[in-house]
Amino acid sequence: MKENDIDAESTRRIDFVAVENSQQFRTLKKSHRSFVFPMAVFFLVWYFVYVLLAGWAPELMAIRVWGDVTVGLLLGLGQFVTTFVITMVYVSFANRKLDPIAADIRSDLEKQEAGA
Repeated sequence: MKENDIDAESTRRIDFVAVENSQQFRTLKKSHRSFVFPMAVFFLVWYFVYVLLAGWAPELMAIRVWGDVTVGLLLGLGQFVTTFVITMVYVSFANRKLDPIAADIRSDLEKQEAGA
């Protein structure tokens, strides 16, 4: 490797700490957290309500809704449905809000790396 190659390489190094402290990156983190934390709290509360009902209200969970289908079974299946709905909502949110910001950050970093 020539000395000029080393100099060119050192000038193209990216200051990732500066990127992390940039307004654009902070906006990305804030947007991500503003979705993820409330959704995680919602799902955990919903899950623990289901578990608590199963443990302390078995008569409620055993109520037949239709044939052998009980309230407990419907709530349990609702856990799976909720998981898929949350996933779909997050993907939509990420595509609309997070991905454009991340693409801008990536583009800026690629330009810095290329020395443009």
